Amino acid sequence: MANQVYKNVLDFKNENEALGTKLPFSEDVSVLSESVQIGSRIAPNRLVCQAMEGCDGTSDGSPDELTIRRYHRLAEGGAGIIWFEATAVCPEGRANPRQLWMTDSNIDSFKKIADEMREKALKSTGKEPLIILQATHSGRYSKPEGTPAPIIAYNNPLFEGANPIDKSRIVTDEQLDRIGEGLVNTSRLAEKAGFDGVDIKCCHRYLNSELLSAYEREGRYGGSLENRTRLLRESVAGAIANCGKDFIVTTRLNVYDGFEYPLGFGVSKNGGTDFDPTEPMWLLAQLADMGVELVNITMGNPYFNPHVNRPYAQGGYEPPEHPLQGVARMLHGISDLAHANPKLKLISSGLSYLGAAAPGVASAFIKDGGFEFAGFGRTILAYPDFAKDILASSELNAKKLCICCSKCTELMRNAHTPGCVVRDKLYTELYKSYKESKK
Repeated sequence: MANQVYKNVLDFKNENEALGTKLPFSEDVSVLSESVQIGSRIAPNRLVCQAMEGCDGTSDGSPDELTIRRYHRLAEGGAGIIWFEATAVCPEGRANPRQLWMTDSNIDSFKKIADEMREKALKSTGKEPLIILQATHSGRYSKPEGTPAPIIAYNNPLFEGANPIDKSRIVTDEQLDRIGEGLVNTSRLAEKAGFDGVDIKCCHRYLNSELLSAYEREGRYGGSLENRTRLLRESVAGAIANCGKDFIVTTRLNVYDGFEYPLGFGVSKNGGTDFDPTEPMWLLAQLADMGVELVNITMGNPYFNPHVNRPYAQGGYEPPEHPLQGVARMLHGISDLAHANPKLKLISSGLSYLGAAAPGVASAFIKDGGFEFAGFGRTILAYPDFAKDILASSELNAKKLCICCSKCTELMRNAHTPGCVVRDKLYTELYKSYKESKK
């Protein structure tokens, strides 16, 4: 595999041709500066900061000092949409003791950060971004006290092997009913706190996403496609019904897990791990019919096959494919879904590895109707003002690029607050301290 992201466009073009990944490229990236209407609201440009959890809230779930620092920097950075990170809907659904968790008691802290983000953005760029809060239940990755306390939809031998999780940890239908109520309540709170919308999170094998592949689960949340998508669909419907007509209700949706059937969603039922869009297309059509206009698309599992959802130059294992092939699967797959569901505005993922070529590739897809917005994940930790640079100069600064080294993930997996250890001195020092403590 390649050992670095593309610092210039020529290197990308050469490798794209050699690998046959057929990623389009446009020299003209002006389409990224266009505003886009979503319902009655307007995103000032097509660049999106994806939800990147900081694990740095307070014990009661409020944004803390580092949380505030991160979102102030992103707001000043010029993106049209800022996807506010995973925020738990109940205490047992927190992924760590410092995951954000919105309640009636701490809503003012969320209102404060949303207001400050708009103020920072206006001062920096003259425009306000749309701010979408991600509402989640961490499911099998729940660690509210810092130790694993999984709540699963079903046992999956890919993760548990010969040691299945105790059946008492399998969530009941009645518990799922209450979690759905929690997702709707957090949507209501997000609107009250001044967010522009809510994401009913359904990706990366957290609880809602895991249900999508609960083919062999019994009851109202398993078996049929209608049942497996019930929590997502009913939570979205509940949020739409309980929030104002101008409030955006959306989802960050895993359309492909990368695991063989019956352990993964969006894969062929005839064996193998090829992407099969049949069920994701049905689900997207259902969401569109419900009035959803915007959907944020992703693939893979960052804990099990991270090369699928965030192709990297360096990581914890050697992936089975070149990173550019993973990017191509993601972007071509999203494009196919967009063309099949023209009512929806889709946000892409997987762009960080493209480095300097990312604006040109994203622009080409957008011009062809492949998606409406270019979503950047790890990039925003390394390069929070990436959008401002693209809008001002039509390119990214090679000296600021995320190098896809996975050290931010290494921090997170070891119970530290993640950030860019290469570009951000604060996290450089934190990483040094962490490595010293491991000696």
